[in-house]
Amino acid sequence: MNQLLFDRSTGNLSPQAFARIQTSTLVRAIQPGPRLRFNGGEKAASLEDDSEDGRDSEAKPSPDTRIWAHQAGVNALALDIESRVLISGGADSSIKAWDLEELTLGSKYTFRPTGVVPRTASAHKFGITHLSFYPFDSAAFLSSSYDHHLKLYATETLAVNADFDLSSIIYTHALSPIASHVLVACATQHPAVRLVDLRTGSSIHSLAGHNGALLSLAWSPALEHVLASGGIDGTARLWDIRKSSGALGVLNMEDSTGITGTDGMGRGARARGGGKAHSAAVNGITWTDDGSYLITAGLDERIRVWDAATGANTLASFGPTIKNGHLSNLPLIVSPSLASSPGKEILFYPNEKELLMFELHEGKLLKRLKVPGPTMAAVSSRTGERNIKNRITGLVWRGQADGIFSAHTDGQIRAWLPRTVEDDLLDKEEEDSLKRQDDDQDESVKRKRQVLDDVFRDLTRQKITFG
Repeated sequence: MNQLLFDRSTGNLSPQAFARIQTSTLVRAIQPGPRLRFNGGEKAASLEDDSEDGRDSEAKPSPDTRIWAHQAGVNALALDIESRVLISGGADSSIKAWDLEELTLGSKYTFRPTGVVPRTASAHKFGITHLSFYPFDSAAFLSSSYDHHLKLYATETLAVNADFDLSSIIYTHALSPIASHVLVACATQHPAVRLVDLRTGSSIHSLAGHNGALLSLAWSPALEHVLASGGIDGTARLWDIRKSSGALGVLNMEDSTGITGTDGMGRGARARGGGKAHSAAVNGITWTDDGSYLITAGLDERIRVWDAATGANTLASFGPTIKNGHLSNLPLIVSPSLASSPGKEILFYPNEKELLMFELHEGKLLKRLKVPGPTMAAVSSRTGERNIKNRITGLVWRGQADGIFSAHTDGQIRAWLPRTVEDDLLDKEEEDSLKRQDDDQDESVKRKRQVLDDVFRDLTRQKITFG
């Protein structure tokens, strides 16, 4: 660190390079932050109810562990453009808003919701599947659900401003981060991408080509009219919404060369019409933030990285550690280009009960971050417990290197924060200071007790006579 500061002060290192090195160090230092907790205010069953069931009271978890963001499980997360307001969607159809810059009074590590959308006539009837903020203005956000509806909410009031019935389960939806249009792409049970125009309030167009339900969608961050989709048929397709047919081509895992075209950018070449990206359903899709690469994940437990310009499979190998067994959208995160060295982006992959960090282009495993807590989710309406496998259902990236927040089926929202050697030293100093204070207090109590014992002993040694 001192050398970096010296190089920066002498001009040997540019401000941009200095910031990149520091940010990259923080990204690679991400670890679980178990002290940050999200308390949705939902009450657990009383200990008396548990004892009536004949359970051993000594085996019960302490009340402190029975804190949930959504007791029924958290299905989705979204973060506004200022990285301040976090919204979460539950399996019980509720939506909660959290201010990440405000903590509960009396507890510097616990968040409480600033607003709640309960299950009402105007809200969703079934579990939330995906949440997203409007990319240019945090005043509105979108939610989709198993109840076939896409809804538009006002962030400040949490009131429903628009409601779209797509007559199919919506597994996920996507808004372009750069487009001037306000088209929402929806992946549903229907084998076509549904496009909803927020301006007109209508479903204006469908992109047909998949054979079966769609599970994943992502707009290009570089070209506002390009969209990628993945379905249960194992195909990943690229679309140009300006074209009548919409189809740009299909990604083929057997093709490591790609289509170069006449201009070196894939344009002017005949589109590839066949092939599969995975040998099973494609349930995860994301782009690098410069739009140069597309990443897909499938139920064949493979991750593939594609050159967006040519559609070539880069053949990056991520090893045998990948787990992916749920027919639902899988959240993937790639670190921003400004947060890593060129060509050294990091992929964060939700591997059931752990978060894996890979070097994107090499597939090298950097870290296995275990999710704190039991491997089985423990939540139910009466006893506060249910036996389902705990897994990560949502991921959001905060800022350049402010960490990650994850959603889980056990009802928790967890934080993953950068922890450097300096942070560990500061924590150790704080613990040592608290320990010294405790020791001083114990010594003071011992001295006071000794004085009382001496006084009592002197009193009992005196002879007492009665006249």
